[in-house]
Amino acid sequence: MLVNREVILAKIEGTYGVDAVPVEGTDAMLVENISWSNEGLRMNERPAVRANIGMLQQVYGGRLMTFTFDVEIKGAGGAVDVPPEFGPLLRACGFGETIAPATDVQYAPVSSLHESITIYYFQDGIRYNVVGIRGNVSFNLETGALGKMTFTLTGHVDAVTDVALASPTYIATVPAALISVPFVIGGFGAIINALTWDMSNTIAMPPDISASDGFAEVQLTQRDPNGSYDPEAELLAVEDPLTDLEDGTVLVIGTGVIGGTLGNRYEVDIPASSYRDVSPGDRDGIRTYDIPFGMAEVSGDDEVLITFT
Repeated sequence: MLVNREVILAKIEGTYGVDAVPVEGTDAMLVENISWSNEGLRMNERPAVRANIGMLQQVYGGRLMTFTFDVEIKGAGGAVDVPPEFGPLLRACGFGETIAPATDVQYAPVSSLHESITIYYFQDGIRYNVVGIRGNVSFNLETGALGKMTFTLTGHVDAVTDVALASPTYIATVPAALISVPFVIGGFGAIINALTWDMSNTIAMPPDISASDGFAEVQLTQRDPNGSYDPEAELLAVEDPLTDLEDGTVLVIGTGVIGGTLGNRYEVDIPASSYRDVSPGDRDGIRTYDIPFGMAEVSGDDEVLITFT
C-alpha cells in the first residue's frame, strides 16, 4: 500500500452517527498530511496476584478514531454563493454555514445544534467508515504561502473493509497566495508575516456502556478562540501594544479580501480581539513583536466571520 494513494470523502449527517454515505463525485476533500490515531483507547490491565510475575493479556474496551489533516483555503469557483469544498469540515467543527444567494457564503461559530459528518477514509485498498465526527480547526495565513486549515476530527468507527480506491472529483479552483492582503488591527495597518488562530474547541467523549465502542455522542462543549500575529515594532506614538495589553484594549482584526477572482475570494473578520501577552521578536534583524490574542464575542457566536465570495 502506498502513502500517497489515500482519499478522504466527507458528508454532513442527517442524524448523528448514521452513515451519510459520502460519494466520490461530490464529497471528496483535497487534503494534505493525513494521519489517524486511536482516541480514548481502553486496554484493560489485569493485575492478578499469581505465582508468576508476568502479566495477563490486556482486554480491549473500546476506542474512537481521530483524523488530522491540512486543507487549502479557497473558494468553490464560479458562483459566489456556492460553499467551498471543505464546508462540511468547518460545520463539523462548530461553524454554521449561511448562504446569501448571489452574494456570499459565510461561516461563523454556533453554540448549539452542532452538525456531524461521516468520513470515508481510503488507505489504498482499505476503507475506514467513521461516523458521528466532530472536532477542531486552526488557521494559518503566512506571507507568500497558501492559507491553510488544520483539522482534528474524532468519531466512531463504523466499519473497516477492503475496497477499491475511490476515484474522487475535486473542485478545480487554485488557492490565492497571501500577497496584497490589507491586514488591519485596531485601525492600524501593521506589517506582519503571519496571522494564525485556533478555535480551541473542547471535545467531550463521554462513555456509554450500551454503545458498541463504549462511547456516546462526541460533543463540542466549549471553545476559546485565540490566535497570534507578529507585527513590526513602531514608535509608541504610532502603535503601543504594551498599553493595549495593560488596558485590555479591544481591537478589530480584518484581512480584507484575499484573492481576486469571483468565486475564489475570502476574507476574515475578528470583531473583538484583545492581547494576552507581548514579547519581542526578530525578523531578519528587524524588531518585531510576538502577540498572542484572545477572540471574544460581541453579540454572541461572532468571534470570527469567514466570508467567501
